[in-house]
Amino acid sequence: MSFPDTSLAAAPFDIAARVLHRDGMMLVIDKPPGLAVHKGPKGGETLADHLDALRFGLPAAPELAHRLDKDTSGCLVLGRHRKALAELGKAFADGTVGKTYMAVVRGVPGEARGRIELKLAKRSPTRGWWMAVDPRGQEAITEWETLAAGEGFAMLALSPLTGRTHQLRVHLDAIGHPILGDSIYGGASRLPGGPILHLHARRVVVPQRQGRPPIDVRASLPGHMRATLERAGLDPATLEAAADTVAFSKLG
Repeated sequence: MSFPDTSLAAAPFDIAARVLHRDGMMLVIDKPPGLAVHKGPKGGETLADHLDALRFGLPAAPELAHRLDKDTSGCLVLGRHRKALAELGKAFADGTVGKTYMAVVRGVPGEARGRIELKLAKRSPTRGWWMAVDPRGQEAITEWETLAAGEGFAMLALSPLTGRTHQLRVHLDAIGHPILGDSIYGGASRLPGGPILHLHARRVVVPQRQGRPPIDVRASLPGHMRATLERAGLDPATLEAAADTVAFSKLG
């Protein structure tokens, strides 16, 4: 399969228009690909530059309850005050937040679904956030299921049962199916203007206290992933619905 040029083009960013859920405790926004969530050594625009626009009457801007990589799109949870951040942080750390990602990977797995249990650690002290499989590292568990397959690629639904840096990207590369557009872990050609990362946080399910139903939020696939799927004759909406039906385990 040949992939279209899906490199990002600059566009005006209205963060308020990307709010998917809002209540007194948290916000869930649809983070666009190509926008870092916090400042890095190279500088540039980040999500943090826009959070003040999401106060919605509160005295302080919301803060990140977890993180997504710069080129990963989709559901990102923000805590609206200190107590909310503490509760959300504990839920993410305990593995009680349900997370479903969608990824286009190179090659087609031999099985319909699987579980990856490979410990991860920093690749080297000088390579920043780059990670590698390391038996001395931290526990990392990912479950996956194939939603569709084409010529030389597959669309997977994924759930990181643990929350390690670059976990999905490293795990998929380790089993021989790197994510399309991943310039670090083997899924990209590294040519200028090549495809960007095809990894999307499709769904997040956040538990609530006192027996109330969980907050269940979903973000539509971004344009570059939709274009890749449509070029292959696949319907993005059908695959989104299929991803939402996959039953993944809970940590522990």
